[in-house]
Amino acid sequence: MEIIVIDDDKLAAVSLKTILESTGGITVQALGGSGAEAVSLYRQHQPDVMLMDIRMEGMTGIEAGREILREFPDARILYLTTFSDDEYIIDAVRMGAKGYILKQDFAVIAPALEAVMRGQTVFGDKIIGKLPDLMKPRENFDFAAHGITEKERAILEQVAAGLSNKEIAAKLYLGEGTVRNYISTLLDKLDLRDRTQLAVFYYTEVKG
Repeated sequence: MEIIVIDDDKLAAVSLKTILESTGGITVQALGGSGAEAVSLYRQHQPDVMLMDIRMEGMTGIEAGREILREFPDARILYLTTFSDDEYIIDAVRMGAKGYILKQDFAVIAPALEAVMRGQTVFGDKIIGKLPDLMKPRENFDFAAHGITEKERAILEQVAAGLSNKEIAAKLYLGEGTVRNYISTLLDKLDLRDRTQLAVFYYTEVKG
């Protein structure tokens, strides 16, 4: 996997490069320290994943991400930051970032990159826990247009709330196997890969 690391703390960027490359499966193509560099380096290298800080002087990581995604809609951008500011989380989710994790969750960085590479969307536990309180309801979302039944909608809401299959089954008086089948059907209908993407879909498309 080839990545670019963008962090305005040069020591942090170099440390990330050393640690990630020590895994054996990650190559850091370039390091950058600003949003403008991020855009330029992405155009030059078009990495598998862009690992990027958010708060930087001049162009922020969010602004750089928007510009990259306008030009490269399939770009995979994973945000790594010390900040869990609500506004940044909302912006990252809505713009189509593939993840948002905190630097203090250092052990999850390499697995998160691998998950993003597999097509998953990754949010740290502290981030995904914030989503229900951050996103405002959208009153006119058309579930029928997506082929989603009332029961599937109920399952989707519980997945987005972070409940396990067992918990959903107990709450909705269903068997765990039935819940698994409903989730598989939702993933097929929405062309998504996993539960995390279902949760992100709910908070961006239904309640965003």
